[in-house]
Amino acid sequence: MKRITALIILSMLLLVTPIYAAAPVPMLVYVDQSNHSFIPLRLLNSYEGIILNLNPADKKIEIAQGNTRLTLFMGQATAKVNDQTVRMQNAPFTDNGATYVPLQFVSQHLNLQVLWQKETSAVRITQDKTSVTLPVLTGILPGNTPPITVAHKNFKIGSRTFSAKMVTISMLHPKVSLDVALAGDTLGKVEDLNRLAKRNQAVVAINGTFFDAYTKSSYKTPYGYLVSHGKMLKKSSGDQRTVFTYDTNHLAKLMSGSAFEQQLSQGSVEGALQAGPRLVTNGQVSLNVKAEGFKDPKILTGGGARSALGITRDHKLILLTTSGATIPQLAQIMKQASAYQAMNLDGGASSGLYYNGSYLTTPGRQISNAIIVKYQ
Repeated sequence: MKRITALIILSMLLLVTPIYAAAPVPMLVYVDQSNHSFIPLRLLNSYEGIILNLNPADKKIEIAQGNTRLTLFMGQATAKVNDQTVRMQNAPFTDNGATYVPLQFVSQHLNLQVLWQKETSAVRITQDKTSVTLPVLTGILPGNTPPITVAHKNFKIGSRTFSAKMVTISMLHPKVSLDVALAGDTLGKVEDLNRLAKRNQAVVAINGTFFDAYTKSSYKTPYGYLVSHGKMLKKSSGDQRTVFTYDTNHLAKLMSGSAFEQQLSQGSVEGALQAGPRLVTNGQVSLNVKAEGFKDPKILTGGGARSALGITRDHKLILLTTSGATIPQLAQIMKQASAYQAMNLDGGASSGLYYNGSYLTTPGRQISNAIIVKYQ
């Protein structure tokens, strides 16, 4: 009887208590001030045949693969390769619950191939047929920096000065998560940006890609790829417009629609939103509006309210709104805002930026989709 009562109570608790699957903390390669590199220990679980054992009591880390046994000690630069004592350049350490080990030492003894990717500030680490690409962060680990900052800045472009609202997000911060959200959680719906944000428990939200805002139909078609949690929400084959995409480690990129299709086939896309045109490439203004397929004078020559996103070299996401700017002027603004890569989002009456419960920029209409940021 007691067992039945306990089961009934447990069932009732499951009905009223929400179950949340916490997003995994992004993995990254950390480079310290001395230019020495470290990887998270749990990365090694990605490779076949590697066995890990971490004993917090004696601060011992054991890594085994085949006939190779590595023994490292937290805070100590002395290690063992099988039974031979060796000296490393740096000691393993922990930060925000993650254990980091020296990349050079581990890659040497486990035959990991390391390829540095300058354009995306990333490292590809390969063993046999398994490759993992991680963002690289130099200097300060993300848990020790502000996760989100807000600024109101002026940018001088030629003879004009543009006022802009900016939210900058540290994408690699352990408490930050990104998502692409639909109005009403349904394709074709529209919703107030602040309501969408609050419904998703988001601290930051910016309007996303273009949609059919002027149709009399209740179905407002969004244009372009939309991906959330690895699931395709909207497909857009053959469209060359720029896509913002990121993986489970929050390594973000901008690419053309055709290049994105190949990325999709590799199964590494966690989230994506297609808008455009591209504004900045590798720190330089980069505009090819007609090649991306744009024909609307509002994009080609007109000025108006604008929304844009940028990615910095140190993996920060810049979300920005301004008014009265042409696309070339917006590109100059994003370059001055320190974006290494940048693209335009839907603008005009759709342009809106939300932060921590209120608008920084209020949209003039309901929107179809948004990029949102959560903070745990």
